[in-house]
Amino acid sequence: MSASLTPLVHVRPRLPRVIFPCFEHLHKLYGMAFTRTQIGIAVGAGTLLVLVFVGYIWWLSNQGPVLARSEDHDPLTGLPVSIKMNPLRDRSTEHSANKFLHELREGHCDDLLSKWEHDYHKKYAKYICSSEAQHPLLSWELVDWEEAPPLVILHYRGKRPSNAGPAQPGFDQDLFTLTVENQSGEWVVTKYDAMY
Repeated sequence: MSASLTPLVHVRPRLPRVIFPCFEHLHKLYGMAFTRTQIGIAVGAGTLLVLVFVGYIWWLSNQGPVLARSEDHDPLTGLPVSIKMNPLRDRSTEHSANKFLHELREGHCDDLLSKWEHDYHKKYAKYICSSEAQHPLLSWELVDWEEAPPLVILHYRGKRPSNAGPAQPGFDQDLFTLTVENQSGEWVVTKYDAMY
């Protein structure tokens, strides 16, 4: 008696479909399940995005405070029309400058510049305080940053009440600069130049 042989059928192996509990509602709604290949692609894409982001942050941390300046310059001042600042820059110089400008705006000019009065800045300090009292600074915006070690020169565009008088109220915009110097690890404003 011969035994009957059953032919073998070759079945191609398939990867199991994986349904994560958090996506179970999608599977019920749309019949979606994810293969290991799809999961691998998603994980790979996510890893690539994280690596690109970390690389960009590393690149930014190695750049200076100004990333780019426009090629167009103001014909009167020579300053660039626009600049792109590094969001990861050390802002300690700007904090010192802003503190100085806030004090100036609040009317503490004499206190701020009293340390200037012992040298050649004495007359200039009195001129600044007199001018600031007549044309107080209302707001300001950083428009350029110059490195001149050990100094940093910050250029601002400021807004002041108009010089036209009460008959024509309004605002004037002018440029001014602050020179900041690192003295014993602390940034200190050493010069203020403004046109009134």
